Amino acid sequence: MARAQQSISVVVADDHPVILHGITEILRAQPDINVVAACSGGRDATAAIQQFAPDVAVLDIVMPDLNGLDVLLSTVKHGLKTRVVFLTAVSTDDRILAAMTSGAKGFIFKDVALDNLVDCVREVARGKLWFPNDPVGAARARTTGRQADDKCSIGALTPREKQVALLVSEGLPDKQVAGQLNLGESTVKRHLHNIYKKLGIPNRTALSALAISEDPESY
Repeated sequence: MARAQQSISVVVADDHPVILHGITEILRAQPDINVVAACSGGRDATAAIQQFAPDVAVLDIVMPDLNGLDVLLSTVKHGLKTRVVFLTAVSTDDRILAAMTSGAKGFIFKDVALDNLVDCVREVARGKLWFPNDPVGAARARTTGRQADDKCSIGALTPREKQVALLVSEGLPDKQVAGQLNLGESTVKRHLHNIYKKLGIPNRTALSALAISEDPESY
């Protein structure tokens, strides 16, 4: 009975059978995690997420037919609450930032200890973010053109600007941000212009990188 109340439902997807089996087995061995589907491709993962609406989806970012980003975008489009964690063997700025700006909640390397993956799934299911600090910080610095120790941060924005910044950093377009905050779309664009100017960044990708690398509780 306790398991039914506390279990974290998970869909796993990876096109490499050995990796898929290893991840699935280590997660299934946890008393608080229930793997509802193990998939070898993006289309199967999309179908499983739509069928089971799991708490977390652990997806290889590079898969046949549909990659992990495609699966995430489909999940968002259908309004599902599943929180996506990406698996990857190789880290690049573009890949890290694409994951963040698409709305992923975690990003983990395939060569990490499997215990770290378990911790990642648990933290993401609790509503936390899980991104590797060093690669994200480096990508942020290169993308924003700012150093990680710059004092200007999202915490320096006005309350309304913070709301806009955080929604944009989650991947929402201006129209959806406007709807959630009961603002006009032109007002959202004006706030974004001011946010970019205050933070010294060029665009929403850089804003997402900055938001992910900061602790929202400190704003």
